[in-house]
Amino acid sequence: MNVRPLLIGIGATITAISVIVVFFILDFDTPKNDNSSTKIVQPENLDQTTGAASKIDLSLFSAKATTLLGSPSATITLVEFGDYQCFYCNKFFHNIESGVEKNYIDTGKVKMIFKDFTIIGEDSIKAAHASHCANEKGKFWEYHNSLYNHWTGENNGWASLDNLVEIAKQVGLDETWFRECMTAGRYNSVIEENNSDARTLGITGTPAFFVIGPNNMVTKISGAQPYQVFEKIFESELEK
Repeated sequence: MNVRPLLIGIGATITAISVIVVFFILDFDTPKNDNSSTKIVQPENLDQTTGAASKIDLSLFSAKATTLLGSPSATITLVEFGDYQCFYCNKFFHNIESGVEKNYIDTGKVKMIFKDFTIIGEDSIKAAHASHCANEKGKFWEYHNSLYNHWTGENNGWASLDNLVEIAKQVGLDETWFRECMTAGRYNSVIEENNSDARTLGITGTPAFFVIGPNNMVTKISGAQPYQVFEKIFESELEK
């Protein structure tokens, strides 16, 4: 696993935040955290009556993003918008993400970033803020993974401040510093900006994924779709 600082940009794939790309999707609206009726359509199969092409600014993916997972030179970028309390986000992490990491991220083909879409409750915001504090010390992905490994449901208290502090200690963060970072709330505006970007992108539930190919074509994946869905899109982009 390779973890590199991302700062504001995605890296070589996205060199200017003013780039505008064509965004092709067919995405049926679903309740939040419910992936039961989503569908992916490739550009050549786009049904203009239900999912017309639109233009989108790549800065919506790169701005306020977390540390990059993978090689900056990877030609494909996977962007996840998620909520740490979300059942399907947790399902993606445990059942799908490891395969994506092993076969595409660790091999230098895909790089991944995570952006917040905190739609479930106050603990969602707390967990997201904690992840940004961890990111400040270069521990984002360790903390990110630990959050999902501690997941026990929605709005049941597992992401309380005290529990988040314990997770921070487990990944090697200083407790005093971490508590100060949390109480200061210095990443609240970052989380809200990420939420705003998600809404601008038309996201209505979590998780939501965007695959940015080497030609800056964007494909949206709604919900914790099977690994084969990600594999098919990655392989299609790698052939271009």
